[in-house]
Amino acid sequence: MTSETTEQWETVETSRDGYVGRITLSRPDAMNTFSTGLAQDLDEALHALDEDPDVRAIIVDGAGDTFSAGIDVSEHADHETEAEYETWVARMEEPFHTLTEMSTPVVAAVHGHAAANGIGLVAACDLAVAAEGTQFGATAPKVGLFCMGPAVPLMQSLERKRVLELILTGELIDAETALDWGLLNRVVPDGEHLDAAGDLAETIASKSPTAVQMGKAAFYEMVDMEYDAALDYSNERFAALCATEDAGEGIAAFLDGEPLDADEWPGR
Repeated sequence: MTSETTEQWETVETSRDGYVGRITLSRPDAMNTFSTGLAQDLDEALHALDEDPDVRAIIVDGAGDTFSAGIDVSEHADHETEAEYETWVARMEEPFHTLTEMSTPVVAAVHGHAAANGIGLVAACDLAVAAEGTQFGATAPKVGLFCMGPAVPLMQSLERKRVLELILTGELIDAETALDWGLLNRVVPDGEHLDAAGDLAETIASKSPTAVQMGKAAFYEMVDMEYDAALDYSNERFAALCATEDAGEGIAAFLDGEPLDADEWPGR
């Protein structure tokens, strides 16, 4: 399939190459900080690619020298009351909800810096790859704020002491430390983060789209359940998956010694 590009949004760019979609944060002069516009554009782009039947995996990356340096604090002066600030920050964090609710797996391809909402975005994505030299941090205390929102996806990725070190100190860690702590899946040479993310996305996209989508949804439901409840729920969802066309044809092809390739799956 050929690559397709759309220019529907002002602060993000989207494209598709085969079964892999891509969203690029595109405020390079502002270090891809989350303005209200970028937060909304990112959220809408995630929904749009998730609803595209030809997209089976998505990469999120940043234009210019950095992935994202957090929230655009120049918007702070636009608000006065607590209610106004709550509306503002809720808009910033909406993509964190969307990433766990959408069925399509998302891979972050990170370089430069991922700070504040940037590190939250990395943690909220299903998988993450970073270039050597990338710096990560929950840096909001340096400007009198605190990374409460980013702490939520971070708590799903890291141990408590690691999260607290990040959010209390506001200091940066390097990519190798982020990998060791569990924030990343891969660290690759500088300039190779997009290729590495693409390899992960292509690997996902080659598998049963029905199985991957149902499996991701089940994972996010089970992750906070009690052990026995999670097993019961997994049995329910596995039974539903067994009844799908993808399972029937995929198993038959496997038993015949000719597993299905990416273009042969009957599901979305």
